[in-house]
Amino acid sequence: MRRREFIGLLGGAAAVAWPHAASAQRSRKLWRVGFLAGGSRPVAFDSSVYAGFIRGMRELGYSEGIDFVIEWRFAEGRFALFPQLAGELVRANVDVIVLATGAAVRPTQHATSTIPIVMGYSVDPVGDGYVSSLARPGGNTTGLSADETTPKRVGLIAAMVPSLRRLGILVNPDNPSSAIVLKAARAAAEQGGLDLAPVQVKNRDEVTRAFDTLIDASVQALVVPSDAFFFSERHRIAELLVQKRLPAIFADRDYVAAGGLMSYGEGLSEFYRRAAGYVNKIFKGAKPAELPIEQPTRFFLVINLSTAKALGLEVPPALLARTDEVIE
Repeated sequence: MRRREFIGLLGGAAAVAWPHAASAQRSRKLWRVGFLAGGSRPVAFDSSVYAGFIRGMRELGYSEGIDFVIEWRFAEGRFALFPQLAGELVRANVDVIVLATGAAVRPTQHATSTIPIVMGYSVDPVGDGYVSSLARPGGNTTGLSADETTPKRVGLIAAMVPSLRRLGILVNPDNPSSAIVLKAARAAAEQGGLDLAPVQVKNRDEVTRAFDTLIDASVQALVVPSDAFFFSERHRIAELLVQKRLPAIFADRDYVAAGGLMSYGEGLSEFYRRAAGYVNKIFKGAKPAELPIEQPTRFFLVINLSTAKALGLEVPPALLARTDEVIE
């Protein structure tokens, strides 16, 4: 065979083979994940709590941009935007929607009854009516639920401030879980012989005023529950707490890293990492209705010693011995 004919034959074979190769590449499913959060879009995702979800997907063998893409939506602390943002994700034809906050569950369920919904975080999904039961959620919603640990936080802040008599708690009236948290806090405060002073705050304009109210009410310490709006304002909240010399306990380590005094709970980043496991199962054909709701298996106590010093507090040795992480 002549050289020119041989080259031409190779070229023809390549031309035939290339469309098949390209077709094989195109046939690989590119999953579309909707991720709806109540806080603000982070400047750097890799150093944010949302990196937990991406890390979880990587651990399961998925590469972002090759196996899946994420449609991010952030409410910037304005819960009234959840219906609009959930609708955007539905119109984007995502394969699954991951929710970073329980406050977004009901609006998303109203937006779709067919697209699988994974709760990356919730407090009482059965009590709130999001799912039928923890074992068999039913419908199109499954995911993770945090144990109600508010009583434990009340006890820990009381141990940090032995003279505590009047305890404050921030309440976001737009968060459907607030009633459950407040009820638990009232019971724990009553059992500990404490007066509880709830203060409502649901937007940025009310944050500074809320702290003035706490001081006027002679509050000696504060509980800040898990809430997407509070989380988006964590740096400002931590700064105000030091200014007002008010000890506080939070649900998530990120508050302590931002300058808060102490936290007790499982980190949001870990919740989101575990949410990736649900997404993986759904990709493989599992039905949300049959995937049991998971709850935390371990809780972490974190204390910021620099903040304790700024507040004029000495951490009791017994409490320090129980601490999982100390930030200095």
